[in-house]
Amino acid sequence: MTSLPRSELAPTFERVRFIMVHPSHPGNVGAAARAIKTMGFGDLCLVAPHFDDMTQRHEAVAMASGATDVLAGASTVPTLADALAPVTLAFALTARPRFLGPPACDIRVAADLARGHLANVPGGTVAIVLGTERAGLTNDDIGLCQRVCHIPANPEYSSLNVAQALQLAAWELRYALLAQAGAPTLPVTDGRPDPGSAPASGERVQALMTHWEEALTWVKFLDPAHPKKLVPRMRHLLARNALSNDEVDMLRGVCTAMIKAARIAYAENPPRLP
Repeated sequence: MTSLPRSELAPTFERVRFIMVHPSHPGNVGAAARAIKTMGFGDLCLVAPHFDDMTQRHEAVAMASGATDVLAGASTVPTLADALAPVTLAFALTARPRFLGPPACDIRVAADLARGHLANVPGGTVAIVLGTERAGLTNDDIGLCQRVCHIPANPEYSSLNVAQALQLAAWELRYALLAQAGAPTLPVTDGRPDPGSAPASGERVQALMTHWEEALTWVKFLDPAHPKKLVPRMRHLLARNALSNDEVDMLRGVCTAMIKAARIAYAENPPRLP
């Protein structure tokens, strides 16, 4: 499966909306904007926020930590119905069990359902709906959504900050969408190799072993006259771990420091002759 460039993924990510219903803390809105941007999304919608200038407040800007473009682009609407107007599949994120309303699933299943919906419904839009910090979503709010979704948290303490819950939802959605597109889930190096991470040659490992034996002798851990099985065991240890160039350099630096410290100690306290 080939990887797609980010420009080809962007249109799909733009079809995901995160809705915060009646948010009361500007800091949570800022943290939500940061969570959205970190995961590659950008559509944040606030339903009847406690403050008219919620996205401009100092706490929101500070907690956004650079995601001010998401804050600036956030839409504000009076009702959840307005926020869901362009949405074709909405998930109500809640911690409490609901005996009435849409069918429930966990957040990972929800992400997979969202992925399938975006792939198979031309122009389809998905929304994750989160409630207030104190009370969550009402039954009427949930009734406007097609699915209820839960984060499988500790049942004895399932309280998640609303921005934290949004971060988890955004991460699950991103992972599902990346998997669908065959996009990389690890940092891309653009093919540039890291010479330090390359396997060390046998010559370099043998030089390390010689240096290592010298250092162990200086600190009196190794008695060259009676080495027993220490040296071959050390050789097996180093060979078994397939050391990289950086690791060899690091261990040789340790050897140099050991020898230097031992020389200083002996200079200050020379061994007494019998």
